[in-house]
Parts: sequence; C-alpha cells; structure tokens
Amino acid sequence: MSQNKIEAPKKVVVATAAAQQGDNIAHALAGAGGGILSMILTYPLITLSTRAQVESKRAHSTTADAIRRIVQREGFSGLYSGLESALFGISVTNFVYYYWYEWTRSAFEKAAIKAGRASKKLTTVESMIAGAIAGSATVLITNPIWVVNTRMTARKSDQEDPTLSSTSAKRASTINTLLDLLRIEGPKALFAGVFPALVLVINPILQYTIFEQLKNVVERRRRMTPKDAFYLGALGIGPKVTQSAITAAFLFAFKDVLYDMMISVRKRGKISR
Repeated sequence: MSQNKIEAPKKVVVATAAAQQGDNIAHALAGAGGGILSMILTYPLITLSTRAQVESKRAHSTTADAIRRIVQREGFSGLYSGLESALFGISVTNFVYYYWYEWTRSAFEKAAIKAGRASKKLTTVESMIAGAIAGSATVLITNPIWVVNTRMTARKSDQEDPTLSSTSAKRASTINTLLDLLRIEGPKALFAGVFPALVLVINPILQYTIFEQLKNVVERRRRMTPKDAFYLGALGIGPKVTQSAITAAFLFAFKDVLYDMMISVRKRGKISR
C-alpha cells in the first residue's frame, strides 16, 4: 500500500514532464512549419528586393526597372531560385529556437507558480533571458550546418569554373564535405563565426520579447487569434525592412494556427482512446 503511495507522485511527475516535452515539440514543429509557409509566401519579395538592389547598382537604373528585367529574363519561377536551402535553413533554425524558448518559458512558469506569483506570464526580463538562451542554443546547434552548407556552395562555384579541376565534383556530398572539413581543419572549423553570430542573437531577443509582451496585453482582454499574431508580429519588427516584417508576421500567424491544430489532434486522439 505504502509502495503504491510512493509510486503515484512519481507517475504524476513523469506524466507532467512527458506532457511538457510534447508541448515543447509541438511548439517547435509549429515554428518550423510556420517558418516554411511564411518563407514560401514571401520568398519572391525577398528575392526581388535583394537582386534588384544589385542589378540597379550595376545598370544604374531604378529598382522597378531591375525587377521588370529579372521577371522578363527568368519568369516567375526565377523568383523562387534557392528556395530549397532557405526552407531547410528556416525549418531547422525555427525548430531549435522554439523548442528551447518553450523549454525555458516552462521553467520560468514553474518557478512563478512555486513563488506564488499572481501571474505565471513571463516578465520582460524573463522573455529576454528565454530569447537569449533559445538564440544561443540555435546558433551553437545550427552553426555546423551552415558551415558545411557554405563549403558545399563554394565547391559548387569551383565546379562551375572551367579553369579548375573537376576532381572535387565526385566528393561534393554533405557527408564527404563534413568529413573533409573535420580531417583537414578539425572540429573547431564547424564553429567558425560563432561569436559574431552569438552577438547577433540580440535581434530575435528583441523581436520575440516585443511580441510576447504585446501578446500578454491582448490575452488580458481576450483570446489571441492568428490575425492578432500577424499584426503583432509585424509590429515587433518595426526597425527592420518591410519584407522581414511581413515574413515575421506570417510566421507568428502560421505558428499559432499550426500549434492549435496539433493540440486539437492530440486531444482527439486522447478522447478516442
């Protein structure tokens, strides 16, 4: 009897931890999915903005003329050139970021409950700390991916240069690039540029802190909707350029929708059992 009493709290703790882990993963998957959908929608705008600036400088023409030339020359499919690598990058980055942000947030919420605080919502300082932890974890975990990706891109450029030997074409796979990098330069090469990237973590910290605090204001009055998330996401990127604001707005809106969908599916699964 006493053994059962001891085991019961342990089961509750395990179940709670498993539920929290599942929720963290749901947020991470929703963030990755939201990033993919927002990138697909806004990628032509990003492509046009970036390339038009370069072409307008070269041809000494206006941005509008440069955009017209790009569309005439490559068609609308050209606006999605390089989309695959962008989708891979944003999905991995967002998954890691949102997983660690929610993990940190849950830790702060548990501490708030234990301290008997009136609200378990994150304060501005807690939001910034959570953003710093999530951003730093994202940089450290994904930096090796971007280093390998950059080396592969450099190899591709070498292969397209007719003056260079084609022997490297046989070894341009991701695994071979990684193995070559480790053999020649060592594990430290995978973290090249990590310190500047850690400094730049301040951008998502400010971005997500502003969003979270605005979200708290809305939730005090009513339930947050995807439309609210869209507008708050755009407001949270005020200092940034227009296409970044639109991308972020779609990201926050899609993330909330996907998260709600996953929670609904999970609840239906429990009821059917």
